Amino acid sequence: MEYALVCPPDEGETLRLDYRAFAYAGKFVVGAPGKSVIRTPDGRPAAPDWEPDEPLPDTVDPDAFDDDVVAAVSFSPDRTDAACCRLRYVTVHAARRGEGIGPRLIGETVADLAVAGFERVKIAVNNSFAYEACHKCGFAYTGERTGIAELELERPAAAPAEVDPERYREGLSAFRETDGELTPAERRFVAERLERGPPELDRTPPDGR
Repeated sequence: MEYALVCPPDEGETLRLDYRAFAYAGKFVVGAPGKSVIRTPDGRPAAPDWEPDEPLPDTVDPDAFDDDVVAAVSFSPDRTDAACCRLRYVTVHAARRGEGIGPRLIGETVADLAVAGFERVKIAVNNSFAYEACHKCGFAYTGERTGIAELELERPAAAPAEVDPERYREGLSAFRETDGELTPAERRFVAERLERGPPELDRTPPDGR
């Protein structure tokens, strides 16, 4: 798999992702945000054996999709802080989740944002799995929320954030506020991480860095 910066913010490039495989697919046809991806190295489909749960409407051309995209992220400068960039949407092909591709994409993108001159990177997450993955990528919970159970995490662009174990647990505990909506697996995940504390930082260097 290969990382690629598709475009910086405001350059107008878009991605056409199959909405049956990617969450937030519609957000990537908007030209204003920057975008980066993990692709297959030779243009092959990201998941050749994947079978969608529903057929496409007759009006949708399947050949129009960027089917070599394994994962994608969109980003744009913070509206009130030009030195900060926000990762807006991160999505991984449904058949490729759990392979560590999302954290790798985030790490590669943050490295590019540092080169571009941003000092800080922020992301808001709404589930415990994304919260954990972002801590592995060097982010830390700020104590701020941008929505219902949507927690804001931040890191310096050039180095991992310092993580306060109690602040980490405070953020993780927020997902218990919606405990009735959690699956048994999510409840176990939260309970185990609350007992263990912050994860170890993934220090695997991004490819080519």
